[in-house]
Amino acid sequence: MKTVCRTMGLARSHVRDLLGREEDWNDGRRHRTPTGDAGLLAELRQEIAQLPSYGYRRACALVNRQRAAQGAPKVNAKRVYRVMAAADLLLPKAPRRRQSARTHEGRVAVSRSDLRWCSDGLEIKCDSGQTVTATFMKDCCDREVMAWRAWEGKGLPGEPVREMLIEAVERRFGSVEAVPADQELEFLSDNGGAYIAADTRALARALGLKPINTPVCSPQSNGMAESFVNTFKRDYLAAQEWPGNVRQLRQRIEEALVFCDTVELRVSDFDRYRHAEPPPTPAPAAIAPAGASLKDVERELIHRTIAELGGNKKRAAERLGISRSHLYKVLARED
Repeated sequence: MKTVCRTMGLARSHVRDLLGREEDWNDGRRHRTPTGDAGLLAELRQEIAQLPSYGYRRACALVNRQRAAQGAPKVNAKRVYRVMAAADLLLPKAPRRRQSARTHEGRVAVSRSDLRWCSDGLEIKCDSGQTVTATFMKDCCDREVMAWRAWEGKGLPGEPVREMLIEAVERRFGSVEAVPADQELEFLSDNGGAYIAADTRALARALGLKPINTPVCSPQSNGMAESFVNTFKRDYLAAQEWPGNVRQLRQRIEEALVFCDTVELRVSDFDRYRHAEPPPTPAPAAIAPAGASLKDVERELIHRTIAELGGNKKRAAERLGISRSHLYKVLARED
């Protein structure tokens, strides 16, 4: 039996059913009287009249919902597809997108820390109508959020992202010069303007990172960062009451990321009020030599402040009231 079925290309179970049928067996699927499609077509047109962007599956679900309320039998989705195709009611097929040639095994997570970092941004709507925008840097192995930025307003500029890059490198390696030269550290992000900007990519390479921007429909996606954003909004922010104080919301986000002692955020992490910012330090006065340009004065002031603080560029940027990315840009002009 096995050899015969393999030669004929049939399943043994199907052959057994054929041999077990009686002589007067009749296929019940034949000689059926088809039901008219005019009534079903009228129901479909009524459901999609106001929403022509509905496909056949959603239209079928709406028709079956009405039929269930009336006690009528449900209709099959294949029949709905056939009726809508005959009446030219199907949606046009989406154009085939160009697939990325980049090969990947389908995993964003890595087996060791400091092999791949990911980043993304999110917007949080307050009850007053104001919006808080935040961005973060996360390790794809231990899930630690190493650096973040949050501010009032919409849009993700490149300056907070570059500041976050410097802070993340300093937190993991002690200083921006401590990244091992033989280590390849990937910086995974989407195609947002803040991430694909020339200044951001140049700073990332200068810090020893390898920028990777995920193309559309690529298997190497930014799914870990996007999953963190969705979980953060759904499980934590949605359960909090924000009366419209944007500063309070920003402070709560920073507190939760600072004092979280596990790889996952908890609701209790939003109830701490231990975050205190240091008082701003006034910028030192500088005397410009006669005939010096503004760029020379700026460069001299930065060098003098770094020397006074023992080479600490982070504290120098804070004292001068400038961003660290701008400080590194000024220093890079001399090279």
